[in-house]
Amino acid sequence: MALVGALALAATACGGGDSGATPAPEDTAAAGNGAGETTSDEQVTLRFSWWGSDARHEDTQEVIDRFEAEHPNIKIEGEYTGWGDYWDRLATTVAGGDAPDIMQHESRYLREYADRGALLDLTTVSDTLDLSELDPLVAESGAVDGAVYGVPTGINAYTLMVDPQAFEEAGLELPDDTSWTWDDFVQLAADLSENTEGYGAQDKGFNETDLQIFARQRGEDMYTEDGQLGFSQQTAADWWQVGLDLLETGGTPDASITTEVQAGGVDQSLLATNRGAMAFFWTNELGALSETSGRELQLLRYPGESEHEQPGMFFKPAMFYAVAADTPHPEEAALFVDFLLNDEQAAEIIMTDRGLPANTRIRDFVLPDLSPAEQQAADFLAEIEDELASPPPVPPVGAGEIVSIVQRINEEVLFGRLTPEEAAERFLSEANAAIG
Repeated sequence: MALVGALALAATACGGGDSGATPAPEDTAAAGNGAGETTSDEQVTLRFSWWGSDARHEDTQEVIDRFEAEHPNIKIEGEYTGWGDYWDRLATTVAGGDAPDIMQHESRYLREYADRGALLDLTTVSDTLDLSELDPLVAESGAVDGAVYGVPTGINAYTLMVDPQAFEEAGLELPDDTSWTWDDFVQLAADLSENTEGYGAQDKGFNETDLQIFARQRGEDMYTEDGQLGFSQQTAADWWQVGLDLLETGGTPDASITTEVQAGGVDQSLLATNRGAMAFFWTNELGALSETSGRELQLLRYPGESEHEQPGMFFKPAMFYAVAADTPHPEEAALFVDFLLNDEQAAEIIMTDRGLPANTRIRDFVLPDLSPAEQQAADFLAEIEDELASPPPVPPVGAGEIVSIVQRINEEVLFGRLTPEEAAERFLSEANAAIG
C-alpha cells in the first residue's frame, strides 16, 4: 500500500531526472510532444536506474561509457542497488518528482506505474526507439491498455535446475522431463536425499511463479485478463500440499534450514553450495549458479508439464526498460534505450545477463560467443518454445505485493502453523485485497 500512496503523489508531481536547474528553451520543447521529435546537440544529463549484481553494475557502466562516446552531448548517471531495495527506492523517487529518466522495470510493477502516469508511452518516441526486431513472443509484453510502457530486455523461463553430479553420487538417473509428474518429483527428491549427504530439492514455495506454472498446467493462471486472481482455492491448496509432501518425505530440508537458505539468496542456495540436487530458478541464472557451484548444472522441464490440461511454463520478459513520463528529455532517453536494445556494442557486453536478448537480430549476434551455460539456456529455450501455452496477462496493480504474501504464508506452512487448505484460503484473501 505504501507504493500505491507514493505513486499517487508521483502522478501529480513535477520532476524528471535532469540534474540541471532551470530548463533551457530546448528542454521545454523536448518535454512536450514526443513523437516526431529528434535529439539535438544540447548537453543533456540523464539518470538510469537498475537493480542487479556487482557484475551487472560493472557491465552496465561499460555500456554507458560506449554510449557516451557515441553521443558526447548526453551524459548518463547510473544508479543501482540490489533487488530488495530497488522498489522502495524507486517508489520514493517517483513520489518525490525525482524519478530516474530511464529505469529497469519488472512485470509485477509495470501496470501499477503505468496506471499512475509514471511511465512514458514509448509509442510517442517511435521515431527514435526501434521495436521492430523484438521477438513476437514478448513484443507486446510491455503493453498496457494500448500503450507501450516497457521494452523487454530479454526472455527467460522459470524452470528446474539440476546437478547431474549429485544424481550420479546417489546412483540415480535424471528423469524424463517430457513425461514426469509432480508425484515423480516428490519421490525423486526423497530418493536423492536418502542416497546423498545433501538434499534432493530446495523448497519451491517462496516464488509465486511456481504457483503460476502449477495453475497454468490445470488450465488456470495467476491472473485473468481483467486483473483478477485466475486460479481456484483448491489449486493453491494442492500446490502447498506438494511443498508439504516434499518436506515430510525428506526431499527438502526442515523449515529452519529452508528459511535460512532462502534468506541467503541465490549464492547460498542448495545448488550453489553443493548441498542439493534440484531447485527452481530462471534460465538466465544458470551461468552464475554453474560458476558458483563449480559444476555443470542442467536445465529440465517442470514436473507435470504433460500431466494435466496444458504445459504451464512460459516465456517471461526478463525485465523491461522504461522511461519516466516526466523526463525533460524523452527523445534522448529513448535514444539510450534504443542503444541498450538494438546496438551490438551494448549486446557484446550485456550478452544474456538481462535474459536471452529480446531483439532477435541481437540474439543471433551474441549466440556464437555465449558461455557453455548460456548456450545451454539458449538451446533449452529454443527446445521448449513450440510447447508453451499462450503467455500470461500483464499482472494487475498490486501484484508486487504478492511475492511477500506467498513467502510469509509459505513459512507458516513449513513450520506447521497452517495447513495447505488454510494457507490457500488466507492467500486468496490477502492477494485479493492486494490487487483490489
